[in-house]
Amino acid sequence: MNETTSNSLAVALFSEILTNDQLIRNRLSRVLPKGMEISHFSVLNHLARVGAERSPAQLAKSFHVTRGAMTNTLSKLEWAGYIHIRPDWDDARRKMVAISPSGRQAREAAIAAIAPMITEVVRELGDTRVRATLPVLRELRAKLETD
Repeated sequence: MNETTSNSLAVALFSEILTNDQLIRNRLSRVLPKGMEISHFSVLNHLARVGAERSPAQLAKSFHVTRGAMTNTLSKLEWAGYIHIRPDWDDARRKMVAISPSGRQAREAAIAAIAPMITEVVRELGDTRVRATLPVLRELRAKLETD
């Protein structure tokens, strides 16, 4: 494959990924419960999945955002009562974040709201094609995370 073809292929791949990202975010935003943003759901989902407290810095690193951006999201989640933020008992300069019971309920409501939409998309594409695509997307993510 020559360099021009390779560049065109790379541009086409990233163009499709970026367009899909925008379309997915748009559709998710429309079906999430009132007042919940994608960033809110993402943090709640992460905390529920890991099942343990995380520091704001750890969360920022996990989501590849600045500490300031994560602090903004955490402030909104705390205000809504979806998370608890406490001092780190070992280092009072740090804080620890945990999902609250109402945060778990909000996450479940969000999952219930988005599940029909994402299930329909996967059904239309077909399980076999989605399963074949996942390894490529995971490998791309791993490559991008190491750069």
